[in-house]
Amino acid sequence: MIYQVQVKVMPLKDLLDPQGKAVAGGLKNLGISTVQDVRVGKHITLQIDAADETVARAVADEACKKLLANQVMEMYEITLG
Repeated sequence: MIYQVQVKVMPLKDLLDPQGKAVAGGLKNLGISTVQDVRVGKHITLQIDAADETVARAVADEACKKLLANQVMEMYEITLG
């Protein structure tokens, strides 16, 4: 069966997010001053052929650990849907 898997990768909350700071600064320059904080991450969609949801989640987790997320600086969240 083919599973549609969504992966959200975000910088760890304790680390500086330079992209987020740049976007926040750009918003202020555009006159949008009510935005207090911006964090920029990645949204990745995978289609995984697996026997069941458990296997699909395990494949996605392995992909995140080996390639999609830098666990030193980022956290990830996997959603099947």
